[in-house]
Amino acid sequence: MLPAFVAEMDFDPAEAIKDAIRAAVAAGDLGYPHKGDLGEAFAHFAGDRLGWSPDPDLVFAIPDVMTGITEVIQALVRPGGGIVINPPVYSPFFFRTQLAGRRIVEAPLAVSPGGSYDLDMDALDHALTLPGTGAYLLCNPHNPVGRVWTREQLISIAELADRRGVPLLVDEIHAPLVLAGARHVPFHTIDHPAARGAIVFTSASKGWNIPGLKCGIAVAGDGEGAAILTQRWDALLASHLGVHASIAALRRARPWLDAAVAQIDENTRLLAALLAEQLPAVRYQRPQASFLAWLDCRDLGLGHDPAATFLTVGRVALSPGQDFGVQGNGFARLNIGTSPELVTDAVRRMAAAVTAHEAAQR
Repeated sequence: MLPAFVAEMDFDPAEAIKDAIRAAVAAGDLGYPHKGDLGEAFAHFAGDRLGWSPDPDLVFAIPDVMTGITEVIQALVRPGGGIVINPPVYSPFFFRTQLAGRRIVEAPLAVSPGGSYDLDMDALDHALTLPGTGAYLLCNPHNPVGRVWTREQLISIAELADRRGVPLLVDEIHAPLVLAGARHVPFHTIDHPAARGAIVFTSASKGWNIPGLKCGIAVAGDGEGAAILTQRWDALLASHLGVHASIAALRRARPWLDAAVAQIDENTRLLAALLAEQLPAVRYQRPQASFLAWLDCRDLGLGHDPAATFLTVGRVALSPGQDFGVQGNGFARLNIGTSPELVTDAVRRMAAAVTAHEAAQR
């Protein structure tokens, strides 16, 4: 079976990251975590790459993005309160929110006839006005559709949230992986009070392929957000090795990131060509960010869960589209953060599965 579902890359970690871990182990530095100069390292990276200059004192180490988001939700939103999300969207947005005793309020993305996605501001405004809505969780760059929202869209979001009195939580974990032709706008760079009051979550885990080291980053926009994160420190302990690795990534492994992004960009073009040749019924919009491909397989005749056929018949594992909300019925998410050879093999297996399914239906 070819695994192409979990959102991690096949690329070998950067030597700078390996060196940082080896040095910590050699020194016996395996105790409880300390933030060290993670704030300074992130602020320097954000300034160089993202046009964002966060205050290092407002940068917090957390175990991972979803744990940080969940803890902040519990601090901000009463039990049973609503969290607005934009499906189809990262599946833990659903189950982690519900596990925390809060409910989902959907403001689905708008879809054009050509299959491209956009924010539906009318649906968002309606969701923010519903009784009990306590926070809006924005994904930018968006997983799984790969959109990078524009500055104008982010300003509109800030204005809506401010008007409705709803705090903002922003997942920017895929920001280091923006591809050629797109530009990520950090939410904290929006000149609006609601943006300055938001808490932004990110990590080196996606950009540098180190999710198992368990260190995310939360950036408070003001003292109130910092107080929330400080109060919940005991639930937000990162891995000490993860902190070391993240600092090394942000400071010394930027060439590795550039090479990874270049390979992903090449793979998006390869995937488009392979699908056009072998699976022309699959609709695919090249993402603006990340190594995840959102595939519209509804015209293949494989039902709500095409990933099931790809797995059982083609022996290639994709993420089922319905995991991202009912809007994902008939879709599947393919990980292309790998070699061109394995991208080619994944499409070959998918095409073989479709051919076998069609033959069985005759």
